[in-house]
Amino acid sequence: MIRNIFFLLSLISVLQASAQSVVYPYPVNKIQLIIENEPVRMAYMDVQPEKSNQETIVLLHGKNFNGFYWKDVVAFLSGQGYRVIVPDQVGWGQSDKPNIHYSFHLLASNTKKLLDTLGVQKALILGHSMGGMLAARFALMYPQTVSRLIFENPIGLEDYKTFVPYRSVEVQYKGELKATYESLKSYQQSYYPVWKPEYETYVTAQLAALNYPDFEKATWASALTYQMIYEQPVVYEFKNISCPTLIIIGQEDRTVVGKNLITKEIAAQHGNYPQLGKMLQQQIRGSKLVELRGVGHIPHIQSPSAFKEVLLAFLKQ
Repeated sequence: MIRNIFFLLSLISVLQASAQSVVYPYPVNKIQLIIENEPVRMAYMDVQPEKSNQETIVLLHGKNFNGFYWKDVVAFLSGQGYRVIVPDQVGWGQSDKPNIHYSFHLLASNTKKLLDTLGVQKALILGHSMGGMLAARFALMYPQTVSRLIFENPIGLEDYKTFVPYRSVEVQYKGELKATYESLKSYQQSYYPVWKPEYETYVTAQLAALNYPDFEKATWASALTYQMIYEQPVVYEFKNISCPTLIIIGQEDRTVVGKNLITKEIAAQHGNYPQLGKMLQQQIRGSKLVELRGVGHIPHIQSPSAFKEVLLAFLKQ
């Protein structure tokens, strides 16, 4: 009976997502990778500017997102002369979602293979949320490829496994099977001080990705990547990053991975992004911190003008 209810809720969610088609703003291409002896396709957008400044920037998405939510940033950067590459990491969006051991090392390696395939030897790397953890790992693995690094409200500024109780991937999977349009929306509402109707499209995009290629397969991959975030902290290695770095922090952000598993008292002691941003700046020598007042977890969506202004000032240095 409960299983049937979950199925019906998922079906309703699919219909809601279908009612609003999610169309990526630029053509989506795919490269073929071999991961754990299996062929895997990785999707990406590669947007060429009309007038190039000869620089490339790579945009790395967060856990509950994919390349779609960078659409306005892509248009802005392309207009400034940048070639913009936007991967859907394997396990997300329109990429395949294999049952493999996910790691930030693997995702970084996949991203490097994508850049090699496209003939990109050096690039700026911009990572938001989980994409910030990946950006850090990429910069540590391939410092010769990274010209500059930008963090936008990255997660992983704390070691979650030190205060969030362990949950097996099977339990995580069962919980995520309950996902509906409304539950995803409820979670995304925590990203913003004030919810606006135009944010609905990003809920639709998340749900659409969870139904590609099918809900159960995508949800299993989502559970595996939650374990990746939990078990593979990068917080101890920020001090080893040496490239010029910009840190953009929305000051209203209180994101904690696994917050639903801890008490309110413990949650109140973590996810303090005003403090975490300063900590990150102290860890990365010579980095610049920009604090955006009244802004939550996704500055490039909530406050696009301020985000673009800060980003462009850094890029033009």
